[in-house]
Amino acid sequence: MAEGGYKIDAPDQTERAPRRWGLKAAVLGVLLFLNVPVLIVFLYAFTTDDQAFTFPPPGLTGKWFEIAWDNQDVRDAVWLSFKVGIVATVAALVLGSLAAAAVARTRFFGRETISLLLVLPLALPGIVTGIALRSSINVLGIDFTFWTIVAGHATFCIVVVYNNVLARLRRTSGSIIEASMDLGATGWQTFRYVLLPNIGTALLAGGMLAFALSFDEVIVTRFTAGGSQRTAPLWIFDSIVNRPRNRPVTNVVAMAVVVVMMIPIFVAQRLTSDASLLGSPPTDDDDD
Repeated sequence: MAEGGYKIDAPDQTERAPRRWGLKAAVLGVLLFLNVPVLIVFLYAFTTDDQAFTFPPPGLTGKWFEIAWDNQDVRDAVWLSFKVGIVATVAALVLGSLAAAAVARTRFFGRETISLLLVLPLALPGIVTGIALRSSINVLGIDFTFWTIVAGHATFCIVVVYNNVLARLRRTSGSIIEASMDLGATGWQTFRYVLLPNIGTALLAGGMLAFALSFDEVIVTRFTAGGSQRTAPLWIFDSIVNRPRNRPVTNVVAMAVVVVMMIPIFVAQRLTSDASLLGSPPTDDDDD
């Protein structure tokens, strides 16, 4: 009974049903919009057409996978993407974790500003980050090599690790670290047996996401790579622009990139969802 004696009837099942169906249709539409283009790429990786694609494909074949595997440029590009992704992820794990620990566990002037600057590279458009990095590298007189690509990728990979570790540290009680030190544990023992088990899944999830971001990066790589260096995404982009008759092989490489990206993203999602079910206690000292 509402104020004034008026009765408010709750909506019955017949009124709620159209809303539920409308919401389901909206969700289905969004999922189709996001995933149908990817499925089309997968489909045309098996087509028998070698130039102009028609729908439905006139036939299916797996010969393009063999052709792509025999292409030395493709293998070099994929291997370069793996190397860059691994090194950039390691750098991000170290630097992002240290930055998260400093922001979460200490209080100092400008802490929130530093936190904003750390996440800014991921918020900025990639072309802005790429131009800034290329200009800085030119000013310093550094040659564009494998390491300039790694440095460019690390700028946004650090953000992913930083956010994951910072969120976990804020949910971890500082009293367990103090108790470990009071019981005579060294700094390394406290980190190894107390802190690392609490933030381990956050580190792994952040590293997985960082690798996925690095593996498919195009814009920043375009600005930081040397003239002869091409990662897998750059190879795909150049093939679409300069070699349109190579579309089936391009689709095969694109399919491989999507699959490689999906694996770490899926693992990271499972890690973060499982960790959220543990209900870690909040930290003792709340942030400003």
